Amino acid sequence: MCRDYRFYLVDIFIAYDKIKRYTQKFDNANDFLYSELEWDATIREFEIIGEATNFLLKNNFLDSKHRIIVDFRNKIIHGYFGIDEIIVWDVIQNFLPEFINELENIIKNEDINLTDVIKNAKKDFSFNKKVIEFLEDFEYRIRK
Repeated sequence: MCRDYRFYLVDIFIAYDKIKRYTQKFDNANDFLYSELEWDATIREFEIIGEATNFLLKNNFLDSKHRIIVDFRNKIIHGYFGIDEIIVWDVIQNFLPEFINELENIIKNEDINLTDVIKNAKKDFSFNKKVIEFLEDFEYRIRK
């Protein structure tokens, strides 16, 4: 059984919110790199974004220009100690917000209903107050 594509969309938004929270206290790539917990957690969220994007590409939900996200994920996964913090920082500061805006526009323009998916995600993350707060805000934002 194949997982509904809308779950992958919500996975991306949750991962992006976590990345924003994990990196908000940093002003530069170097400080971020040397904060082990936030660095590792952010890299994990990039893995989730890349996997979800790959699924959406394979199922023709996104077009090929988004392949760059999957390629970035692959470099992170297989680069291990060669991950360039400047590139990661640039992706966080510049590329990810644009990608997220694009996804939000697709959801609104295609009138994709995420209500049941968000409800399910709230159950899955019932232990995580910050994710629940994000999901409530997100649900409100995409309904406008």
